[in-house]
Amino acid sequence: MIEIRGLTKRYGDTLAVDDLSFDVPPGQVTGFLGPNGAGKSTTMRAVVGLDRPTAGGVTVNGHAYAAVRAPLREIGALLEARSVHPGRSAYHHLLFLAQSNGIGRRRVLEVLELVGLEGVARKRVGAFSLGMGQRLGIAAALLGDPPTLIFDEPVNGLDPEGIIWARTLLRSFAAEGRAVLVSSHLMAEMAVTADRLVVIGRGRLIADTTVEEFTRRASRGQVLVRCADPARLGAALVAAGASVTDDPQGLLLVAGLPAGEIGRIAHERDVVLHELTPQRASLEEAFMELTAGSVDYHGRTSLEDSALVPATAGSPLPDRPPASGRGAPDPTTER
Repeated sequence: MIEIRGLTKRYGDTLAVDDLSFDVPPGQVTGFLGPNGAGKSTTMRAVVGLDRPTAGGVTVNGHAYAAVRAPLREIGALLEARSVHPGRSAYHHLLFLAQSNGIGRRRVLEVLELVGLEGVARKRVGAFSLGMGQRLGIAAALLGDPPTLIFDEPVNGLDPEGIIWARTLLRSFAAEGRAVLVSSHLMAEMAVTADRLVVIGRGRLIADTTVEEFTRRASRGQVLVRCADPARLGAALVAAGASVTDDPQGLLLVAGLPAGEIGRIAHERDVVLHELTPQRASLEEAFMELTAGSVDYHGRTSLEDSALVPATAGSPLPDRPPASGRGAPDPTTER
């Protein structure tokens, strides 16, 4: 169980986290979402004592992290998987962490097998792919078999099989009654992994709710209607107070009336319905809508929109430094 109360963190004049309060209860996967710069990493660092709050505080299972004698037995964290000495083997990296918390060698072998790295346990970490490094970071978080877990971008660099494995692992931990906090920018993955969501923007809480409720609020009660006479039904629905948008294929998108009421009106007008489907926004659409005012960094959608590119056709691009590593293998997937 993680309890965050009035957490505030300043770096000089920059307010990274602003009076933030929420809980991460046991038995659920809590998705932690927000745009870049929203304060997610600062919050997670405060949970494990890497950042000292300016105000407010965080407790893990009723205690401050710094007060726990064997913290790996209380909370496991994956914040930066590559923070490992590259010359050390996976086995010896985990063994060092285990011994610092009074955990035996057998557990090191168990977690290596759990994450699928037993075959490369003696290999130097510097030769690991990004996905292998992620698996090692997950293994480190699990060493103490803790009741509370936090993961920052846990599927980063994993291949499709690895993503499914990680998702299943996180949900199994929650099913065992552990508290699981997961931060990710992969909305589709969060939609099938998280039970509830905590969304922040510019350091402040925006939403603390279930995934279902979060997406339902963004859907605005719209219903997709396919029928034999869209013009007649559309007019009747507008007369009943609905907002109706149609398209050339005869589909109607109706807002302001529930599906049951639309079906009743169609029946009264003797209009045959072929489809009546309440619409649900995707998690990505709901997230974009809710956090639109909290995004600090905006890219451009085309080079033509950029002031960096000359407007004259055929003119050379401005000087830029040469790309490094061009032609090198892509390290972003598991080997």
